[in-house]
Amino acid sequence: MIHQLQVPSMACSACVDTITQAVHKIDAAAAVEADPKTKIVQVTTEQSEAVVKDAIATAGYPVS
Repeated sequence: MIHQLQVPSMACSACVDTITQAVHKIDAAAAVEADPKTKIVQVTTEQSEAVVKDAIATAGYPVS
């Protein structure tokens, strides 16, 4: 499944790294593409969107 999420507080490459690590904690095989300019995170994973959103929010980046 591909989840496209809006993460308004993502501002830099360090944010991208933190979000990527958070997603990899719930699915080590997930593909994460994040763009701080557009504030869009695209995650390809078998996990549900709710689980992905929760992992990103727990890392300090609430998903809108």
